Amino acid sequence: MLAFLPLASRAPLYGRLLWALAADPRVPASRKAMLGLAAAYVVSPFDLVPERIPVIGALDDVAVVVLAVDLFLDGLPQSLVGEKLDELGIPREDLERDLQRVRRLVPKPLRRAMARIPDAIEGMTDFAREHGLDRRLREILAGPQGEGVEGNIVSREGSMEGRPA
Repeated sequence: MLAFLPLASRAPLYGRLLWALAADPRVPASRKAMLGLAAAYVVSPFDLVPERIPVIGALDDVAVVVLAVDLFLDGLPQSLVGEKLDELGIPREDLERDLQRVRRLVPKPLRRAMARIPDAIEGMTDFAREHGLDRRLREILAGPQGEGVEGNIVSREGSMEGRPA
């Protein structure tokens, strides 16, 4: 846990880097999903190591986030990462040093297992696209006449809010 302390001061800077990369349309959705899955794990009530165990309880959350960020960055073209680092004024050497520091703390078997996740996400995306599920999901989210899901909220009284009577 102490090995992560030097990174704490740079966390906001790295957060801006991740945000800039995640917002970039050149970044594959499967890589963005890695960050989403990590965030979901952190806020999930289920943990590999219970939070009630002091210090160690938070390590699994840190490890998952670190692995997700590492895999996210590792799967991107270095030119794109370099572009964003330059835009934000982050020295590449600092990022590489910090990534090496945290990589030493995560067991290799766990790193190998996590490395398979982006390919699995890509496979699920391909499956959904091949079977038209992506189109169907977009239709559901758009709702009737393209109103979107928010246009179809049922109130407690049973009437449809956002719809003309």
